[in-house]
Formats: sequence, C-alpha cells, structure tokens
Amino acid sequence: MAFALPVSPLSRISRLPFPRLRWGLALTHSRRRISMPTYEHVFMARQDVSSQQVESLTDQYKAVIEEGGGKIEKVEQWGLKTLAYRIKKNRKAHYTLMNINAPHTAVAEMERQMNLNEDVLRFMTIRMDELEEEPSVMMQRRDRDDRKRRDRGDRGDRDDRPARSFGDREDRAPRRSEEKE
Repeated sequence: MAFALPVSPLSRISRLPFPRLRWGLALTHSRRRISMPTYEHVFMARQDVSSQQVESLTDQYKAVIEEGGGKIEKVEQWGLKTLAYRIKKNRKAHYTLMNINAPHTAVAEMERQMNLNEDVLRFMTIRMDELEEEPSVMMQRRDRDDRKRRDRGDRGDRDDRPARSFGDREDRAPRRSEEKE
C-alpha cells in the first residue's frame, strides 16, 4: 500500500515556472522609487465651445487625474484650428495638450469621461518615456510666426517700387508667339 504525504499549498508554488518571491527582493523593491508612467494627451473640443469652456473642461479632467493619484505637468492651449476634414459636422476645433504623470487607471477614467462628453470631438493619449520640458512644436511655431510679424514693421504702400501697369508691354520684348507671326 502506497503512503502519500500531505501536500501543502506552498509546495505547489515552488513547482510553478516563475521564480519564488523572496523577502529580500520585496524589501528592495519597496525602497526603490517607482515612477508613474508619463503620457502626452491631446484632445479636440467643438468649435462652438468658448475658450473659457475649454479651460473648464481642462480643469475638470485635471481633477480626475489628481483624484487618481497623478498630476498634470504641463497644459498648452493651442487654440482654434481648422481640421483637415469634417468631424461630427465640425470644420474647426479647440486643441489642448496635456502632459500627464499618472497611473493608467486615472488616464483610463479621464478617457472614459471624454467619451461621454459631447463637446470633445477626438482625443489621443500616447505613453512617453519622458516628457518634454520646453514648449511643444505647435507653440514654438506660433512664437516664431509672432516674431516674424513683429519684425516686419510698417511696410506701408511700398513707395520704393514703381507702379505696375499690367496692360502695356511696351518696356518688354515681344512674346514668343508674337515673334512667329
């Protein structure tokens, strides 16, 4: 008659394919600083919404992230931009960029609330290795365009050039088609 030894649940763990946890590993893991994932999030709000309402939407989603244990590193309002194609009968949208440092559950909750909101047309969240501290490319381009406008100065009527008359060609050579005739 075969004699069977009682099997404890802990002995089954040692036969599993992954290594057993050791107390030393658990202690070193808790001492290490665990950083939350970082995300870059852009959403588009309808053109009918005012910029103050877009800011209140941003504050609402910022509160959701902070309740979930994360924080918003940077918020950029890109303003009202023309869309490449119509989205939900809109030709323009207010763009907003948020750099987020939060757990996935907080970001998922924010996205769920954005799906329910009629004012949000589209949104996109991308996980990043690290967030950029400087302004985004859209803001840099806007700054560059503003500088160009300021540098031009007042050009006036351009009095330094002669007046153009498009009707006469007396000062030019005849056209090629006129030469052949």
